[in-house]
Order: sequence, then structure tokens, then C-alpha cells
Amino acid sequence: MKIVAICGAGIGTSAILKVSAERALQKLGLEADVTATDVASLAQDSEEAQIILTTRDHVKDIGRTFADVIVVENILDQEELTTKLEQALG
Repeated sequence: MKIVAICGAGIGTSAILKVSAERALQKLGLEADVTATDVASLAQDSEEAQIILTTRDHVKDIGRTFADVIVVENILDQEELTTKLEQALG
């Protein structure tokens, strides 16, 4: 499974989402390739993604995709991300 976390520059919010997703997956007993990227690289990086993690600010930048898009309201809320990943994967 591939999960892509995105933000404007690919180094701030997406990096936090990447680490949080890896923790959530570990808690759920699941494995995935989680990458962080910027909006400009999203089309290339998300070709094989099953899930795209983003904040509300970047939903409009995603465009057409077959991936499930998870909008994270609070990037520091580990429980929110864990719950949303569990729902998407369950």
C-alpha cells in the first residue's frame, strides 16, 4: 500500500503527516510505504497511491485521483489521523 502526504512545499506539514501516518499504521498493525511530497510533485508521486493525506488548504490541488483523500483537520492530533486511516482501510 502507498500513502502520500502533501503540503505546499513538501517539507513541513507533509513531513508531520508522514510521521503521524507511520505511527498510526504501526498502532493499527499495518504496513505501507508513506511518502511526503509537495503539491507540484503530487501527480507523479501519487500515481500508485491508495491514500492521499492533506489539509483542507490543499484539497483543491489534488485534482482527479483514484486514491482515497483524507483531510486532516489537526495535523498534531494522532488520534484523528489514526481513526481516519482505520476507517479508510477498514
